[in-house]
Amino acid sequence: MEELNKFIEDWQDTESNIKKIFTEIMEHLKSMEGVSLSFNARKGVSYSLRPKHNNQKERTLFAMVDIIDDNPEQRWLSTCFYGDMITDPDERGDLIPGGLLGSDGYCFDIEEYDELTVEYIKARLDEACKNASKS
Repeated sequence: MEELNKFIEDWQDTESNIKKIFTEIMEHLKSMEGVSLSFNARKGVSYSLRPKHNNQKERTLFAMVDIIDDNPEQRWLSTCFYGDMITDPDERGDLIPGGLLGSDGYCFDIEEYDELTVEYIKARLDEACKNASKS
């Protein structure tokens, strides 16, 4: 997690507040019981935070929180889930067939800070975590 901490420390946020969104989601994930986090950095492509519940046996994660880095001055966030681990009652996500490690998934993209959207993503994370704890 040292690499993640260094990345966040060096990250200069912009008016879109993507860093704020990411850190709020990260802190939410850190507060979940039985969840471990891994970080995968691909500079110029994405920085990916990957939560896994300790009870999970079939999958290596229950979500991917990606900072898309194709333009560091215009980063945006994409949070993806397995399609069978969440609901999307407001139909905000994009269905991505085979898009999450070969499985169908839902991705929620955020280009600027919106508190309601962040809370919606946190609710999906809670749902995915609960389902992951049973798999």
